[in-house]
Amino acid sequence: MSDGFARPMSQFLAHIDVERGLAKATVRAYESDLNRYVTWLAERGITQPDDIAKQDIEDYVAFLDAAGESARSKARRLASVHEFHRFALGQHLVRDDVSASVKAPKGASRLPDVLSVDEVTRLLEAVAVPEKAQAADPVALRDQALLEFMYATGCRVSEAVGANLDDIDLDEKIARLLGKGSKQRLVPVGSYACSAMRRYLAQARAQLESLAKTKTPERRAIFLNKRGHRLSRQSVWEIVKQAGQRAHIDKPLHPHTLRHSFATHLIQGGADVRTVQELLGHASVTTTQIYTHVSPENLIETYLTAHPRAR
Repeated sequence: MSDGFARPMSQFLAHIDVERGLAKATVRAYESDLNRYVTWLAERGITQPDDIAKQDIEDYVAFLDAAGESARSKARRLASVHEFHRFALGQHLVRDDVSASVKAPKGASRLPDVLSVDEVTRLLEAVAVPEKAQAADPVALRDQALLEFMYATGCRVSEAVGANLDDIDLDEKIARLLGKGSKQRLVPVGSYACSAMRRYLAQARAQLESLAKTKTPERRAIFLNKRGHRLSRQSVWEIVKQAGQRAHIDKPLHPHTLRHSFATHLIQGGADVRTVQELLGHASVTTTQIYTHVSPENLIETYLTAHPRAR
């Protein structure tokens, strides 16, 4: 990185980290995006922020498009560029924000992967441990509690693995989640998830904690792995994938599928978008509105029911 960009980049990252208090993962994402941007600029001989023109940024967007970036990735990378240029203008490092009028090309709208209520039931039943099971496998109890908790709360995978014991109150049926930007929110926890969580905490968690070989076992995390440490996001992906295989669900499955399904089922059940926005922890209701899509089955059923000459 050229000297002309090193200091502004360092100041910007310190600003979003310390002053704005963004999550560490978000700061790293900004840093990665801007490193790629600055490297591309250097290849064009641009080594100072004030040497960048609007055409350069438009060419950069075209470069991302040619590189096969998805519409979502291009939008995120351009958002990082916008933030950096706004910061540079505020610090009087540039004369104008040449990025202001550059917009990411619109991509095809893609609906999220969603399971039907029946498919979610099959998925959860695939990890269910019979109540009368003798000496139940602690990992099986953990997997059941984890998936029930994720569907009950609509949490992100990072929120699930980051949850601590003092973040849940099973008597009050409520959980505290730490979302993007370190923002906290309280969400209700359904009775099925509470039952699975109680069983896991009573019968399995201590066994998993005892497997830790370090002198300081994991005392805080709710969900532990087979080594007694906090469960990783990669492990949750594998748990969801294996549950989907056992349930014979022939759809793309990942931890966010449960979050998408949570939101869609609430909307279909009559919940208003603003409520779902709060439960999901979305900063903007626009993000939540993608879940208001109407499935072809519901569309046809509504048409046949409502149209006077449909039958």
